[in-house]
Formats: sequence, C-alpha cells, structure tokens
Amino acid sequence: MFNLSVFLQGFPLLFKAALATIGISLAGLFIGFFVAVAVCAARLSHDAFARALGGAYVFFFRGVPLLVQLLLVYYLLPFVGINVPPLVAAISTCALCSAAYVAEILRGGFLGIPHGQVEAARLLGLSRFNMLWRIQVPQAFRLTLPALGNEMVLLLKASSLVSVVGVAELTRTSQNIAASTYRPLEAYLAAALIYFVINGALSLAAHYAEHRLRVA
Repeated sequence: MFNLSVFLQGFPLLFKAALATIGISLAGLFIGFFVAVAVCAARLSHDAFARALGGAYVFFFRGVPLLVQLLLVYYLLPFVGINVPPLVAAISTCALCSAAYVAEILRGGFLGIPHGQVEAARLLGLSRFNMLWRIQVPQAFRLTLPALGNEMVLLLKASSLVSVVGVAELTRTSQNIAASTYRPLEAYLAAALIYFVINGALSLAAHYAEHRLRVA
C-alpha cells in the first residue's frame, strides 16, 4: 500500500536536489544562449564556411542524444588528459546541446522579421548595431519567446539524464531514496510532483511574459 510517511519524509532531500536541478538547467541555458547567438550568427552569415560550420554544429548536437553526449564528455575528456568534475561535465553538455536548439529558434525569429524593415532602417541611416539592437533583436525575441520557454522546460526535464555521471540532482536523489527505503512508488511520485510544480511555474512565467510583450 501507499506509504504517506515515506512520501513526506523524502521531500526535504528532494527539495535540495530540485535546487540543484534548477541550477544545472539555468546555468546550461544561460551559457548555451551565448553559444547559440554565435551559432545563429554563423548560420545567417554570408560566408559559406561559417554557415557550414554552424550547420555542422546544429546537425551534431541535435542528432546525437543528450545521454550519449554526456557520456562522451564525461569519459572522452579524461581519455585525452582533461579531467572535469561531474557537475562541470553536466552543465557544459546541457549548454552545448541546448545551444543547438536555441540557435535554430533564434534563426527562425530573425528570418521571420519582414525584410522591408531592414531596408527601411538602412535608408534611415541606422548603423548595423542600432539596426540589430533596436529593430531585429526585440522582434526576434518576441517571436521566439514561446519556443524559448518550451526549450527551458525541455532542458529542465532532460537534466534528469545527468544522473548517469553521478550528479545528485532530483532524479538521482529519488533513485537513492527508493533504494534505501525500498519504496520506489513514493520516491518517484514525490519527484514527479516536484518536476510538475517547477515546470508548471516555468510555463506560467513564459505565458505571462508572452502576454506582456503582446500587450506592449
């Protein structure tokens, strides 16, 4: 039968693990965003080599599962003499993987801006930086905000895979609780509830930001 005491007793440990999960996801998304900007710029470049390089990056990190990427980073780097802690391997892999998806989201946003606006900005004498900062970036951000919110939720759920490299995040902690108490149902149900609350909060925040931008 369902044991409510085990369900409740596991929450303090799972709450701490949830903070680690959120931290890994946010760090991966933050670092990955800057990588994504560079990859997006390469994909939109007039230089054929830059476009090919950006396309190869996106093709690899979208084509290889995140679990395999984690194992490659964690085991391949020490093989070539670079030892990284599990947490660093987890964050860097999440960032590199997320960057491939965010780069395509941003590229779609920039391509969705009417070309006439860029031409009008050039006729008004705006510099490339002002045109990018005042016209293109705000519109691209508004166009891609729903997709960026979805990517944040997907990355948080995918961060459960970092448990394979020994990071004590939410999924790994629930596995430890299930192994020590022999009550897997209660442990995994509590973890699922925490995931549901976190992802629900992120989704509501993304919808609120989208609504505010639409009103503006």
